[in-house]
Amino acid sequence: MSDFCPAAWPEETTPENLMDCCECGLDKHGTRMVWGEGNPKAPIMIILDNPGAREDREGNSFVCGTRQTLQEAINKVGLKESDVYATYIVKRKPTRAYDKGQTRKICMQHLHEQLEEKKPKLIICLGNVAVQSFFENDEVDVKGLRGAWHHVLGYETTVAYHPLAIRRRPNLKQLFLQDWKLVAERYRQLPS
Repeated sequence: MSDFCPAAWPEETTPENLMDCCECGLDKHGTRMVWGEGNPKAPIMIILDNPGAREDREGNSFVCGTRQTLQEAINKVGLKESDVYATYIVKRKPTRAYDKGQTRKICMQHLHEQLEEKKPKLIICLGNVAVQSFFENDEVDVKGLRGAWHHVLGYETTVAYHPLAIRRRPNLKQLFLQDWKLVAERYRQLPS
């Protein structure tokens, strides 16, 4: 495991009929829609708030800090890239102020479509935005829900801090790894 090196996961193509989606208004931010990344048929779905940066200003692909931290944790608990698929509450990276509540509500329809199509075995929501949006409850948070399994929208779901929170507050790293161990252990218990 010491030779691990984060890499850009393959991006899933956005469905043709949604490429130019403008319903939520994030298309005005000048960022492209990112449907998801990793293995689209993976049993574990990761839900983040938004896709963040996948390219630098010149358009060259790079692995941002969120992805580095996420991939390191996945590797440390013995999961593989093929075991996971990452997607987002909003499918475009916001670049300025926007109506967060309304936008997330609109964009959740895309996530519901993905769930219907992919039917993941396990879901892990990373960060309060993803947790509150997916659980459809603004009163819940990672701190109160982490370390346990919950049934949400018919899916076995757990939560963890956002990888950026881990980078900003290294004291959370052990909790992040504990939450990923929970996922890895549950995954290994699933019937083949």
